[in-house]
Amino acid sequence: MILKTSYHAQLEASLQALKHLHTLQYFKHIDSTNREAMRQLEGEVQSGTVIIADQQSAGRGRLGRVWHTVEDALTISIIFRPDLPPEKPPQLSLVTAVALQQTLANYCADIRIKWPNDLLIHGAKVSGILTEMRTQQKHVDGVVIGLGVNLKQPKNGWPSDIQQHVTDLQSHCMQPISRTTCAMQILASLDRWYDIYLQQGFAAIRHRWWQYHIASQQKVRVFNGNRYIEGVAIALDDDGALLLDVQGDIQRIMAGEVFLQDISGSFEK
Repeated sequence: MILKTSYHAQLEASLQALKHLHTLQYFKHIDSTNREAMRQLEGEVQSGTVIIADQQSAGRGRLGRVWHTVEDALTISIIFRPDLPPEKPPQLSLVTAVALQQTLANYCADIRIKWPNDLLIHGAKVSGILTEMRTQQKHVDGVVIGLGVNLKQPKNGWPSDIQQHVTDLQSHCMQPISRTTCAMQILASLDRWYDIYLQQGFAAIRHRWWQYHIASQQKVRVFNGNRYIEGVAIALDDDGALLLDVQGDIQRIMAGEVFLQDISGSFEK
């Protein structure tokens, strides 16, 4: 960690008003905020610890992908230690997606969620979520929620090895975006939706999530790790699984990657 900056001090002060997030750790350079959070879970780190970094040398997303930390991006990992059975923590990705959607929609109206963990603007990825957990003897010892948000387009363009269609929030916003303000708003929103989840369960999250899902009631292609499945995304079930209507057969997708159709009817690659 480094000495406090104005950015760090303002974020730290904002946590005093929150219920579940209370401790901030700030790094100028780090391998990965999620890796650091997972390392700290081996000790006595408190639930509600927030780890932020300006630069990551080994940032990562789902499915082993690299997450590039471009200039002025938000890179945040949050440590929670909830009393949940091991099958429940993946729902926290969906809780986080709702919190992000609610915040980023203040800057751009067309913020949509793509199951299970991306946020899109006009079909391009602006934010991603990576959830990891540590268990001991079928007990959840801790959950790490990592999130990244592209606030501005890099001065030298996007890294050449990014295969997805990506964008940044500022390009779709008519007013300048304050990195500090946006980070504070995201943390406040996550604190609120996490509390709703703990108090009311996933049912309170599911409707809001589905309302902003980009492919609700639309045909999608899903790779479940073994094969591609095409069907209509008809619902999110009580556990957060995506339900697909595959020619009248309802299939439950617990993990995988969704591919959307373009205007020609072809699926994205």
